[in-house]
Amino acid sequence: MPEDVNKDAMRTPATSDKATNSERPAATTVNIPLVNEVQLTAATGGAELSCYRCTVPFGVVVLIAGIVVTVVAYSFNSHGSTISYFGLVLLSAGLLLLVSSAVCWKVRMERKKERRRESQTVLVTNQRSIFT
Repeated sequence: MPEDVNKDAMRTPATSDKATNSERPAATTVNIPLVNEVQLTAATGGAELSCYRCTVPFGVVVLIAGIVVTVVAYSFNSHGSTISYFGLVLLSAGLLLLVSSAVCWKVRMERKKERRRESQTVLVTNQRSIFT
């Protein structure tokens, strides 16, 4: 039983005011609690469900940086150089982020529509049972 408790614990050296080079400080045990999804949602306020809101600004910034680096690289006729590859990587990463945010937004809207349909179905069913 004690081995189970110490298995998930992290060991850090204890600080000592009188520690010298010849003495080794004693190790203390720090327990790190495991966090589940409900606790994470409560701590972040549900921000982990809004991926498209975060990826849009990052995608725009990376896309603009990719455009600038690519234009600078090709304006100096440095085709095939490191900077031109870097610009193309930034450009494609920005486009990928924007596409992924659009996909996340579309999926979220479909789920929202589905939940509305389900709730309307429940309301209509309840209303019919009240009047019969």
